[in-house]
Amino acid sequence: MGHDTALIATIATGLGLAFIFGFLAQRLKIPPLVGYLFAGILAGPFTPGLTADGSIASQLAEIGVILLMFGVGIHFSLAHLLAVRFTVIPGALARLALVTGVGVVLARAWGWPLLAGVVLGLTLAVASTVVLLRTLEEQGSLDTVEGRVAVGWLIVEDIAMVLVLVMLPALAAPIDARNAPLGIALLDGSLWAALFLTLSKVGAFLALMLVVGRRFVPWLLERVAREGSRELFTLAVLAIALGIAVGAAAIFGVSFALGAFFAGVVISESDLSHQAAADALPLQDAFAVLFFFSVGMLFDPAILIEHPIKLLIVLGVIVPLRVVMVTAIMLVARHPLHRALTVAGGLAQVGEFSFILAALGISLNILPLDGQNLMLAGALISITLNPVVVRALIPVERWIRARPRLHDWLERLDDGDPLRTIDDVAATSLRGHAVLVGHGRVGSMVAYALEQTGIPYVVIEQDRAIVNALRELGVAAVFGDATRPLVRQQAGVRHARLLIVTTPDPYQARTIVKTATLDSPKLVTVVRTHSEAESNYLRQLQVGRVVMGERELALGIAHFSLVAMGRTDDDADRAILELRAID
Repeated sequence: MGHDTALIATIATGLGLAFIFGFLAQRLKIPPLVGYLFAGILAGPFTPGLTADGSIASQLAEIGVILLMFGVGIHFSLAHLLAVRFTVIPGALARLALVTGVGVVLARAWGWPLLAGVVLGLTLAVASTVVLLRTLEEQGSLDTVEGRVAVGWLIVEDIAMVLVLVMLPALAAPIDARNAPLGIALLDGSLWAALFLTLSKVGAFLALMLVVGRRFVPWLLERVAREGSRELFTLAVLAIALGIAVGAAAIFGVSFALGAFFAGVVISESDLSHQAAADALPLQDAFAVLFFFSVGMLFDPAILIEHPIKLLIVLGVIVPLRVVMVTAIMLVARHPLHRALTVAGGLAQVGEFSFILAALGISLNILPLDGQNLMLAGALISITLNPVVVRALIPVERWIRARPRLHDWLERLDDGDPLRTIDDVAATSLRGHAVLVGHGRVGSMVAYALEQTGIPYVVIEQDRAIVNALRELGVAAVFGDATRPLVRQQAGVRHARLLIVTTPDPYQARTIVKTATLDSPKLVTVVRTHSEAESNYLRQLQVGRVVMGERELALGIAHFSLVAMGRTDDDADRAILELRAID
């Protein structure tokens, strides 16, 4: 096939094979991304048969990363990023340092140079943006506190890796030229000059985007929207996303992903942000598939036979060791166990920046070829296993919750908790009130209704920022996990009349209902759920009312439809009551 059709052939091959094997994976109850990766292996240079153009595939995959990070930026406001800065900045830097140290130890044990160990460790420390976001989307956690912490963690890692990519050539040059040890290289003036220049460029880019971009970009989109052309608006959105990403990389030296993320952040200032996200979504999905396809092309199956022990060690660093590290860091930062495990599971894989850094290490003669192959094999396997790892942490959390002493020690939420204020204690003096578990999109609307009707209530919430904001408004709010007896005691659940559970976590909802009604059998409960199976299970627990989102949506549409077709409100109400009676 001629060179002039290489782009078309690569897109057709990538999407075609990814569809076939993604469909087969779905039928086998395996995550589709495993099929996408397997398609890339078949089309890669290390397997016989059809071979796609790897350089073109990697560039197409980069577009997917740009569009994905652009969409994340639209939903991830600057306020959210600043709200989690005290966790994600020290957490991301601590993990980079710890895993890099492990990489150095492994390199020395395998007879590699010290700097090779630094590069290996860094490649094993950085998570894949695409995989994490797909995991969060499947869990419905992208807009939750867990999602904001995980994405913020990635942003900090991206900024750190930009600095590493600039420092590495400057660090390698004096070592290569003088065969100097690493300590002398760190004293080299060119290294610190390059670092200062990089920091200055990143700072200039952020200042430009947050001062100029957040005003100009929303204004531009508003002007385009007034023209009334859907395709022109879509073109403007894509031009802004790709233009800022490429411009940021070319002028300021930051990554495409980071540039696209802040392009999304400035668009989030506009009322048109949701339409912008919707327009970018179809292309985002298609190019994200090509990302997994391109990763598969890099994998050499021979590494499984040549270095199985080293590969197992690398996987041990990527998955179990990093899960433990991130969980520990999150718990030390006083985050709840569920949030710590959710973030740790999503970050237990490696991706985009690891490939770039490994390639740079090879070109500078720092990292041995085996190091790149081990990292690629570890990346492929960890990406494939990531959904399994995330699901495997659910029974781990249940096991810990079933042991209150261990659970309390891990979360460090005892009577000496500095976050416990007089508002917590005051809540225990209430009688006949409502206890609202969760103050998210659903819970906040319920709280508004209670407030407007003068019903006293207490909120139990695991997001400290929300708790602090509620307390400033004079609302009794308790920080913590409602599955824990001490937290329920602070909210006065034993003396409450109604318990409202709006948390989206089904296991947490079950546990809350079981334990609360055991303490107070006359307590009336209403629980939010997302599935018919969970709804049936909750009814067996004698829950007063189980509210399933899709069912309530259908009943609301049915009521409106009956009235719109000429039936009276009373007739419509009777029909809805009959539907509600159907179990």
